[in-house]
Amino acid sequence: MERRDEDFTAFVVARSGRLVHIARMLCGDAALAEDLVQTALEKAYLRWDRIELGDPFGYVRQAVVNQHLSWVRRRPWRERPSGSSTELDQAHSLTLTDSTAGVDRRLAIEGALNRLTRRERAVVVLRYVEDLTEAQTAAVLGVAVGTVKSATSRAMQKLRAAPELSGTQVGEHA
Repeated sequence: MERRDEDFTAFVVARSGRLVHIARMLCGDAALAEDLVQTALEKAYLRWDRIELGDPFGYVRQAVVNQHLSWVRRRPWRERPSGSSTELDQAHSLTLTDSTAGVDRRLAIEGALNRLTRRERAVVVLRYVEDLTEAQTAAVLGVAVGTVKSATSRAMQKLRAAPELSGTQVGEHA
């Protein structure tokens, strides 16, 4: 049991940053991304003896994607921000006052990604952020390769047309 805990802890330390990044790209919200990863890691811990011999990162990444897709299906009245509107406004104004190019670019990308459907966004994140093939992306999402291709095409058209991304390179995956 102690060895299992050590192995799991080492995995979490080594891979949680990447998992949170993927989740953030999927949902566009840092706090929600951490929640998605935490839930996925909880599920992985319960099955750690079975999954650590295979591809634990792939398993947990799949769990993060599934949690995200499950979350977006929930009714909006089930979860609400817990901070006051003043706190939320202050956090938003802090983000807007930081005028570094990296922050501006990240916000532009996040805004453009928010216009995509959940499937299009998941496909873009898995294909271009995680660098998965069409077949791998299809397997993670549980859809046909043709669905991945068409979702990618629609998403790329939307991203190319996004005014906040004008002047940036939004191209096909090589």
